[in-house]
Amino acid sequence: MSSAEPGTPNVSAQFTKVQRQYQQLLDRLTPFVLYRWLGTAGLLSIFMLRILFSQGWFIVCYALAIYLLNLLLAFLQPKFDPSLQDDLLADEIEGGGEDTGASLPSQRDDEFRPFVRRLPEWQFWLSATKATFLALLATMSEIFDIPVYWPILVIYWFILFTLTMRRQIQHMIKYKYIPFDFGRKVRYGSR
Repeated sequence: MSSAEPGTPNVSAQFTKVQRQYQQLLDRLTPFVLYRWLGTAGLLSIFMLRILFSQGWFIVCYALAIYLLNLLLAFLQPKFDPSLQDDLLADEIEGGGEDTGASLPSQRDDEFRPFVRRLPEWQFWLSATKATFLALLATMSEIFDIPVYWPILVIYWFILFTLTMRRQIQHMIKYKYIPFDFGRKVRYGSR
């Protein structure tokens, strides 16, 4: 005997249908990078206007800003961190092991290894959009409107942003990688 009556949809079937429709929407949005980011910027603008006009939910805003900063750092970092590979190589050399060759190319003749991000652009966009939407929903509840002196949060966030970006830029300079290609294709030889 079935637990569901004939004619009534099963809850898990409905959930699967909604999940499939959501995935189809995401699949259709994939090629439109500029429009996706413009939509996210618009959603973020709505959130900021909500914060400014209501003069509340500063903790929610701060939490969103910290989360977006973490996403940005993961987007700028390589998937295979050369500093960690250098540490592993140094440990092997000290331990009497052999060179595994797991470092970045040091000469022009070495193998080309493209920059692979720790967090791909698609995941960055999707996570940022979801977080902004959830933060906007959080501003609809008085529970999350915790009174706080907001200028301290702003100053602390700018200090945190400056320190982390300085460290990231120093890492990029030290290991000679640029996380952006600006649409230029490198050509070798004369044409």
